[in-house]
Amino acid sequence: MAKQLNNPVASLISVPFQYNYDHSIGDYDGRRSTLNVQPVIPFSLSKDWNLISRTIVPLISQHDVGQSGSSEHGVGDIVQSIFLSPVEPGAGGTIWGVGPVFLLPTASRSALGAKAWGAGPTAVALKQDGPWTYGLLANHIWGIGDKGRDVSSTFAQPFVNYTTASAWTTALNTESTYDWKRGQWSVPVHLNLTKVMRIGDQPFSIGGGLRYWATSPEGGPSGLGFRLQFTLLFPK
Repeated sequence: MAKQLNNPVASLISVPFQYNYDHSIGDYDGRRSTLNVQPVIPFSLSKDWNLISRTIVPLISQHDVGQSGSSEHGVGDIVQSIFLSPVEPGAGGTIWGVGPVFLLPTASRSALGAKAWGAGPTAVALKQDGPWTYGLLANHIWGIGDKGRDVSSTFAQPFVNYTTASAWTTALNTESTYDWKRGQWSVPVHLNLTKVMRIGDQPFSIGGGLRYWATSPEGGPSGLGFRLQFTLLFPK
């Protein structure tokens, strides 16, 4: 299950809860807490193909971002990805998936999201070789309609994970975003340690690690933050 969890298009139902903390945002040393609820649900289309739904629902709380003394709490914009993926790895053991990604304007406050519809392509490719898992997940989202005219962003997540026989996983990745409208990069780098275990019959993964901003847009976060993760697993 630990190795399946490293595979974004595995036939494993999972519900990750991912908490991220950032600080030193803007001119007033703002801080932000984001809890991403990220259910992953695979569907079997045939003996050869799966369809995988990956949803990111951000719950955001931020203080002193934009102006001193300000506070915003609520839901951000939801990102919905759908991958079509073969059941068996392809040539050379490559695992892959392709499909659409959608940006949904669900932000409860304007400061917490783009408030625009968006869509584009997404893809993932990876290989699992012994204890190692390495690959790349990427997408591009264009805004739709008048409110989406300022949305054009590319997301790239290269990753490398090492999983031990006792289900410990060390993971290194970046979650880089390039804003084509503003010509700005956001590049947080993560080093995390997680462990799959059970309570009774319920398997889950728990862990966390450091989050370092290699670069961010003007007024964005900087320095070190941290990430905590808790994932419920529902193997078939």
